[in-house]
Amino acid sequence: MAAPSVFLLMVSGQIESAEFPEFDDIYCKYCFSYGLDWAITSGLDESITQITKKSRDQYQRFVWNFPIDATFKSTSPSGWPQLVVYAYGLDAFGTDVVRGYGVCHIPITPGRHRLRIPMFVPESSSLLQKLTAWFLGRRPEYVNPRVVAQGEGREVTRVRTQGFLSVSFNVIMKDMKKLGYDILPSDVQNPTIPAGVAGTEKPAQAS
Repeated sequence: MAAPSVFLLMVSGQIESAEFPEFDDIYCKYCFSYGLDWAITSGLDESITQITKKSRDQYQRFVWNFPIDATFKSTSPSGWPQLVVYAYGLDAFGTDVVRGYGVCHIPITPGRHRLRIPMFVPESSSLLQKLTAWFLGRRPEYVNPRVVAQGEGREVTRVRTQGFLSVSFNVIMKDMKKLGYDILPSDVQNPTIPAGVAGTEKPAQAS
């Protein structure tokens, strides 16, 4: 049997909920950003959730539980996929405005993972631009949301932290070990078991 030439990364999960205490009626979009060695073989590269209202309890969360499902193939871990999320809502004039951008890497170990992603929004560079954007309903936003997953050009962008988004992942990998890539942390591969723990014995002391 021929050795595999690519490995697979299978990701499923949910965009679970978000916290934006100051707003209501929010929906979320997502897309994946990945390197040139990667390709998506099944599932959706980007999608959009339903609009949801803030819960009326003490948590004031926006709950979507929107499914994520994608399979990638690659020959190299370089350019590991990242999930880019960006939330939108309506302002006082009924215009769609961005409520937050966020990004995280797909977890690099198999299993179930839950992440809380800090969100941020771009800021106008001057007070005049801020007032103009408010009156015209054109708040600062990225033309291509995938820019938040890249370092180039980010240092010249002013941003402000705004809210959090919770996402869960179920990660499965195939053929990585056959291509020479180790995906288990060293402390899992070589666990250190303290002496005296059930199933272990203390070394005998010389008399």
